[in-house]
Amino acid sequence: MGLLRDAGVVYKPVEQIDLGPCSNESYFKADKAPRMAGFLLKIFAWFLESRIIGALLLYIVKKNNQVHKLVSNATLEEPPMFVPLHPITDCIKTDLNQQEVKQIDSDASPPERVQQAIKCIPVTSEKSLDLKSSCFQRWTIADYSRAYSTGEITPLRVAEHFIDAVRESCSPPLPMCFFINSDAEDILRQATESTLRYERGNPISALDGVLIAIKDEIDCYPYPTTGGTKWLHKFRPCTGDACCVMRLRSCGAILVGKTNMHELGAGVSGINPHYGAIRNPYDPKKICGGSSSGSAAVVSSGLCPVALGVDSGGSVRMPASLCGVFGFKPTFGCIPHSGVLPLNWTVGTVGILAATLDDAFIVYAAISGDLPSHKATTLPPIVQFPLLNSTKPILNIRFAKYGEWFNDCSDEIRICCSSALNLLCEHYKWKTVGVTIPDIESMLLAHYVTISSECSTSLSSHMEKLDFAEIGWDVRVALRVCGAFHGKEYIQAQKMRNRQMQIHNNIFAMADVIVAPTTGRTAYSIVDDALKTGEVDCINGDSRKLLGLPAVTVPVGYDKAGLPIGLQFIGKPWSEPTLMHVAYAMQVSYLLLLMPCASRSIESRRFSMIYFIRTEQRRVGTSRNRGKELPSLRNGSYFKNEKSLVEKLKLCIISVNGLIDLDMTCVSVSDLVQS
Repeated sequence: MGLLRDAGVVYKPVEQIDLGPCSNESYFKADKAPRMAGFLLKIFAWFLESRIIGALLLYIVKKNNQVHKLVSNATLEEPPMFVPLHPITDCIKTDLNQQEVKQIDSDASPPERVQQAIKCIPVTSEKSLDLKSSCFQRWTIADYSRAYSTGEITPLRVAEHFIDAVRESCSPPLPMCFFINSDAEDILRQATESTLRYERGNPISALDGVLIAIKDEIDCYPYPTTGGTKWLHKFRPCTGDACCVMRLRSCGAILVGKTNMHELGAGVSGINPHYGAIRNPYDPKKICGGSSSGSAAVVSSGLCPVALGVDSGGSVRMPASLCGVFGFKPTFGCIPHSGVLPLNWTVGTVGILAATLDDAFIVYAAISGDLPSHKATTLPPIVQFPLLNSTKPILNIRFAKYGEWFNDCSDEIRICCSSALNLLCEHYKWKTVGVTIPDIESMLLAHYVTISSECSTSLSSHMEKLDFAEIGWDVRVALRVCGAFHGKEYIQAQKMRNRQMQIHNNIFAMADVIVAPTTGRTAYSIVDDALKTGEVDCINGDSRKLLGLPAVTVPVGYDKAGLPIGLQFIGKPWSEPTLMHVAYAMQVSYLLLLMPCASRSIESRRFSMIYFIRTEQRRVGTSRNRGKELPSLRNGSYFKNEKSLVEKLKLCIISVNGLIDLDMTCVSVSDLVQS
């Protein structure tokens, strides 16, 4: 074996690393993984599962991906760090440095926390929404709450049309496959109860009657938790709600079902051979990203204002970016993991997908906070919410930008994200600090070793009883690779976690937020050969999930094909308030700076899609698009033909390249409530 042993890297001590922009640390661009699907993928899986050829193939795969060189045989001085928990002392220092925050009672109930969050958000116009508008509208939580309170509409009526829309979205020839399970009877029961509460004048909270979807990796009774498989729920029956779901239910939210996902979260395309490929609402022929694919799609399409996902390596932020919505992942341990499939233990975090930062914040307020039995062990002692309605801007925010990493993407994404960052800095007088983040490829491999080892261990007791024919071919490949890592490699990965934790602490001493494009490419096409087998491919993941840092992706533009582009902000541990301030500023300033003709009242509307689209209708009246009309989406006309809403709904929207025509296959409940 000595002849086959690859020499490992000797990593220099952290204190000797130059993190400045002129550092001589090397940046290794990830090699483009060969795409495999269909018959080729089956052949590869068969070879991997054979005893002799499989062992040789796995050795070659690990060698070619530099696992031996950068992880297995590497020399690291740091001791292993098995869980990314951040010292309370550091948390206190971080909290004291955050600006424009409101301290919240840590013992407050979820409805009370929601009410406190509402007080931190700017009050939008009290003007009634136009239910007969032909424009695409994403209703926010505030829109629903106001419409319910004034009697413009009821939760029951919304639920009925939601059920019709979901049913129609499943129609051929291009079924959208948003959900794995959605029980109409249960939805109507919840909606009826919510409607009665509003009629009596005692809604539980602003979330009462609001539709929220749950990724099928999170327990939500009475639905089984399949993890995107055909078998896992047989071994692990769902007997109750996950803690985060329980908190949403206590706020009166209507839980509308379990969203589709990449099987076992083992891929980033969202192509599930058992429940169908989740299709991107911006173009049904494109992927949604994964693994929280369905959650991103239902928010992007306007069916729900918010959905829950689970982020173990970008699984919330990647699909959010590809579907043009917000994806928020808090600090590890901030949201209880009780009731979430134990596919891993040290990287996964419940995350939030929403059409606006406001809505992500409200749901974060409802579900965050540790379990009573874990009090004071992982969470900071002070709970703070960002004052998004403050008229005083937060000052002196410094963005850490690693040029090599930031630019490792398509030209369109690089230009779009650079322009968005520049606009943000110019508008708020914030600064960008050049840095070097060393060993990104090593950190990515350490993350992969960690999540693979934990997933393999978690599922090992089921594998012996399982017929492999029930597993998708792409996941069979992933599981075989997951089981190929040894104890030494896992320990080495945890040493790398510790090392990178120290490096990032040093970077955060120079800056407040790390910034980079969320993905290196926009959504790619769904190819027919992958529909039955899945596929092996890659989109840039986030190795910093290994460190448990909070992060948020914000939609900032579109490529030439009208596909969304996201910009990601990564914060210090427990810096959720600052991170939300930054994301909110991006949400507002991007529209203000790119719509000079728009009224400054957008400051109070804060990214209202209704205001945004009406403004754009006025703009295109004098453009080359004069005379184009936005057809009505009344009577539940949701994806009625093979062209879906791509040909039905044209929106003119701003991007960094100016006005472009953006085809959106989106519909909101407000469009479906036409009688």
